[in-house]
Amino acid sequence: MRYTIRGATVFDGRGTAGVVADVCVADGRITAVGTEIDPNGTEIDASGLALAPGFIDAHTHDDRAVLTTDCEPKISQGVTTSITGNCGMSLAPLSDYVELPAAMAWLGGRSQARYERFGDYLDEVDRRGSAVNVAALVGHATLRVGTMSSLDRPASETELEAMRQTLADCMHHGAIGLSTGLEYEPATAAPTTELIALANVVSQFSGIYASHLRDETDHVIEAMSELFTIVKAASIRGVISHHKCSGLANFGRSVETLAHIEDVQASLDVGLDVGLDAYPYDACSTILTEEFALQATRTLITSSRPHPEVAGDGLEEIAARWGTTTTETIAGLSPAGAVYFDMDEADVRRIIAHPLTMIGSDGLPGDRHPHPRLWGTFARVLGHYARDLGLFPIEEAIRKMTSLPATRFGLHDRGRIAPGMAADLVLFDPATVIDTATFSQPKRPATGIETVWVNGRPVWANGHVTGARSGVSLRPR
Repeated sequence: MRYTIRGATVFDGRGTAGVVADVCVADGRITAVGTEIDPNGTEIDASGLALAPGFIDAHTHDDRAVLTTDCEPKISQGVTTSITGNCGMSLAPLSDYVELPAAMAWLGGRSQARYERFGDYLDEVDRRGSAVNVAALVGHATLRVGTMSSLDRPASETELEAMRQTLADCMHHGAIGLSTGLEYEPATAAPTTELIALANVVSQFSGIYASHLRDETDHVIEAMSELFTIVKAASIRGVISHHKCSGLANFGRSVETLAHIEDVQASLDVGLDVGLDAYPYDACSTILTEEFALQATRTLITSSRPHPEVAGDGLEEIAARWGTTTTETIAGLSPAGAVYFDMDEADVRRIIAHPLTMIGSDGLPGDRHPHPRLWGTFARVLGHYARDLGLFPIEEAIRKMTSLPATRFGLHDRGRIAPGMAADLVLFDPATVIDTATFSQPKRPATGIETVWVNGRPVWANGHVTGARSGVSLRPR
């Protein structure tokens, strides 16, 4: 396809102010950017609209969704690349015979397709095509489940070496790094030494280490310090996943945590860095547990295997209806997922405004009644936080969604509008772009997103999915 997008205000992704310009695209690449350039194929009038690099969702659980769905929640808000395999849980390398713990159930049962080798998963993305590009992390919990006879202990030397060899194979075949979910049962018994040993493998491939910390509540500083220890010991780049300060007792502590990150960043050797991602909401979403519910002011059920009909209802409402205690209600609903209102809005704003923060939705596409972040994250940052609240300029919002994650995850030809870059683009109306998904109606697409191109082909146009599956796996060079 060859076309020229005429007269848009172009934000190139670097955080600089937008300029009115034309952008030429041919064969999936940007060929020219400027004024008075020769037309290239079809001309698209974009006067009055903004053109940005396609958004990179820095934290997703789209591992299966990129293969089996049209990714409407993502492309409808301008996302063109998903970073998958987060929180220690990836769809590969996963053998057919492995029974998954409850925390990993969202990856699917043994009757669904699995990929024993990481390269097989990425090859499947390329074979089927996807509405978005896929850059994939290897899950630490996935490695443990596939290697260890029991998960309630550290790995033995033999098991750890087996995980290291599997991880090296994953990196060799296109993984971008390792993720951990240390707050979840499959990984809580893993000592720091186990993580350093695995991170050392990733470092050999210049990969990245992304961690859902052991604690995001009272011991968040100690949990952050563990990540910093791993980063320094393995000489690896690090990411704090969905950074937050959860629980009433921790409201306001983002001042402390962000200062801690800045201090560590300043102390790291050249070539190393620590970043973070966050979503723009004061509620999180994960598996249903009593521990998490006790930290929240309110809890909504997003899914329940034995009682799917209660998705969207409040935990207290269900307990009253059933005449059961909170403990009994959670036991009756499990395995289940929930939204927890457990953060301070001032912390949310402080964290997403920080220069090191990328934007990640952390949405769960399989939930019956998902957190609205699945459908609304990127439009909410653009419309609510940048335009309406003025928390940062729109060009900074775009940087957080484009060049910042592209640089951190090593996606060399993504995240900027410049000749030679891949034509992942989003055309939107900066005056009207906004999220419409809510906690009561979470499956509503954003407004103001006009057209989204992935590798030069439109995947979203005129408020609808086009059906194009032009996304590819993004493997390190």
